[in-house]
Amino acid sequence: MDFEPKIIAFCCNWCAYPAADLAGIARIQYPAGIRIIRVLCSGMVHPEMVINAFNNGADGVMILGCHPGECHYLDGNVKALARSEMIIELLDDFGFEPERFLITWISSTEAAGFAHVVTEMSERIKRLGPNPVNPAATTI
Repeated sequence: MDFEPKIIAFCCNWCAYPAADLAGIARIQYPAGIRIIRVLCSGMVHPEMVINAFNNGADGVMILGCHPGECHYLDGNVKALARSEMIIELLDDFGFEPERFLITWISSTEAAGFAHVVTEMSERIKRLGPNPVNPAATTI
């Protein structure tokens, strides 16, 4: 049986989520293991949410927000980027490889870009293997 990673993608309501929606409308293929959680802004994703996703069985977590300078809430994506440094430190403390986490920027019109970045993340997680701390968790 092939390993299909479960990846949580926290998607900004104004850019990343519409890009994912557009990818679906355009029938652009991307891995089925992507679980999208719509958030108003990438800046609203607290580090605890990322750690909880891993503790509940996610193999990878992504935060996808607006390009810098294009945030609907002015600087939410800048705040998310600052928090990502803390998230990476926490991942190491909790026994997760930092490569299991990604923060990146997607415009609402970048459907192909969305599919590309989630596909690359899925391939990265396949190389790393299942969640090392909680591989049997099935709540995700």
